[in-house]
Amino acid sequence: MVKVVKFGGSSLASAEQFKKVADIIKADEARRYVVPSAPGKRFSDDTKVTDMLYSCYDRAAKGKNFDAEFDAIKQRYYEIIEGLGLTISLEDEFATIRACFIGKAGRDYAASRGEYLNGIVLANYLGYDFIDSADVIFFDDSGKFSSKKTYEILSDRLEGCERAVIPGFYGSMPNDTIKTFSRGGSDVTGSIVAASCNADIYENWTDVSGFLIADPRIIENPEPIKIITYKELRELAYMGAGVLHEDSIFPVRKAGIPINIRNTNKPDDFGTMIVESTSQRPEYTITGIAGKKGFTSISIEKDMMNSELGFGRKVLEAFEKNGISFEHMPSGIDTMTVIVHQAEFEQAEQEVLASIHRNCKPDSIVIETGLALIAIVGRGMRATRGTAGKIFSALSDSKVNVNMIDQGSSELNIIVGINEEDFDTAMNSIYNAFVEKK
Repeated sequence: MVKVVKFGGSSLASAEQFKKVADIIKADEARRYVVPSAPGKRFSDDTKVTDMLYSCYDRAAKGKNFDAEFDAIKQRYYEIIEGLGLTISLEDEFATIRACFIGKAGRDYAASRGEYLNGIVLANYLGYDFIDSADVIFFDDSGKFSSKKTYEILSDRLEGCERAVIPGFYGSMPNDTIKTFSRGGSDVTGSIVAASCNADIYENWTDVSGFLIADPRIIENPEPIKIITYKELRELAYMGAGVLHEDSIFPVRKAGIPINIRNTNKPDDFGTMIVESTSQRPEYTITGIAGKKGFTSISIEKDMMNSELGFGRKVLEAFEKNGISFEHMPSGIDTMTVIVHQAEFEQAEQEVLASIHRNCKPDSIVIETGLALIAIVGRGMRATRGTAGKIFSALSDSKVNVNMIDQGSSELNIIVGINEEDFDTAMNSIYNAFVEKK
């Protein structure tokens, strides 16, 4: 078995955290390839090394003195090295970085040095090979990830390497300049490494024990999610749940590799498994609940709308021409409602309404603002009768009025629209209706 393990910034913020990471890696012989982030915050008021690098580079690029900022960065790494009892020196690396800062090598280069230096330290501490991501992860001239070239070169490199550390977050352009991933950061690198070596599992270690059924800022001590499918994850992420970015999931999803989200500070916790599909029934009917505020509904009414060819296209065209994407579109025989982000709609409100009137000749248009959408997601909903009834009974008992209902054809999710002031009440009501308190 081969496992690729990625560790986030909080997992590598100090020498103490490095020791936890090393214990985790050495506890399982299958953990052969390690992807580290840059050192994160050691405490709440601390500064991430990546932010320190950005700030330092900005001063250098403006021709200002950056000695104090640069020394602070060096100090962070030497504290880790000393705490681990290592004898390595990074002075040559720092000299190169300083010269590149003065030469205005770019903010991507500056930001990437956090992962680069952390990778060197971690490889030395573990006794693993160090592979510079700039040598194995590539972007094209337009800055787009070059998957074919990367997988070919990285696969060959890993085949000849039993154990290695590959820094996250960056790769190289055709002109050898450094380019960072715009979204997903080191999570993307971990996913790419896992796909390149056909790993059995991609473990993503962070400071939480996997995903939770609901937002802990709204629901008190929500239950963890043990297993979630990629489709369920996408639905929850779309509705604002704080999960992995889609870019960081795609490489392993395409390769059929499961992801295990684990907690560095609680390594015995099972965490959350993200899989393509599973025969295991979920513990609860629902897998998760997520929601967002700040929506507006525009309801268009017109007699015989359903028999008018191209009516829906004309309505949506009014939004498209003004750069507004719609979220949902529930409709009836003579009504059609378009749900959009309120902030976007406000910028071109009158233009959109004028276009609808001009092209569609509606009988009336009704606008409702201050809406929130809540998505109830779960593969268990398909095989369970009365799920929708349970949701609406819970909301009714809590005196929450439902303004919109939308269910996907996959029966994987139900989305309800409510007033923003009822958001927390609705989330708690739905959660308590499906999750038994332990």
